[in-house]
Amino acid sequence: MDKLREKICLVTGGGSGIGLAVAQAFLTEGARVAIAGRDEGKLRRAAAKLAGGDRLTFYPLDVADPKQVEATVRRLREQWGPVEILVNNAGLNLRRRSVRELTPEDWQLLLRVNLDGAFYCVHAVLPAMLERRDGVIINISSIAGKRAGPLGGAAYAASKFGMRALGMCLAAEETNSGVRVSTIYPGEVDTPILELRPQPVNEEQRRRILQAEDVAAAVLFVATLPPRVSVPELVIKPTVQVYI
Repeated sequence: MDKLREKICLVTGGGSGIGLAVAQAFLTEGARVAIAGRDEGKLRRAAAKLAGGDRLTFYPLDVADPKQVEATVRRLREQWGPVEILVNNAGLNLRRRSVRELTPEDWQLLLRVNLDGAFYCVHAVLPAMLERRDGVIINISSIAGKRAGPLGGAAYAASKFGMRALGMCLAAEETNSGVRVSTIYPGEVDTPILELRPQPVNEEQRRRILQAEDVAAAVLFVATLPPRVSVPELVIKPTVQVYI
């Protein structure tokens, strides 16, 4: 129950879905967890559900705004100390996702949130990690970041491929600094993002795919490994989903 005792963790997109499940898993292991997201009301409801007491806090945050990211990391440092584990989970997709339907504005929106936002968070927490020679950065990408296709759409896939490149480059650069970087690629997961699928997902299908807690278990596995161990990439998918 204390694998992450007193570790200071920042989970973006923590108001629902995978981020909420990660926050719960981290709290169970004794961490101090800050959840961040754009919807303050959702964060308040998530915080009430998590019931983390003085080991839980939340910050309204648009990760696409680098100034907001810097300010949030600074506030967290002032409240608890520097971030020791960052989970880059914030992301979105759109219903109209085919190349024919995408507008330049929609393309830019997905890249700003899914890719730029991940970089801004890394940029904000990395200096303190380097100073301490210790830190874990976990990027929640998608199988769409390895196998592009119409299901995720071109803009979403491009943003997730970019997140993969960011994680791989950072991991290679920091092999001797004490900072470990992992990118996790979930397949289909039953989270609120499914509501934006062009074709509705029925309840039977939702039961057959990954649940948020399944991905959270993978994140917890990576986060609790000893400093000598690094997991550069991890694919997790429903048994029923083909991966070739």
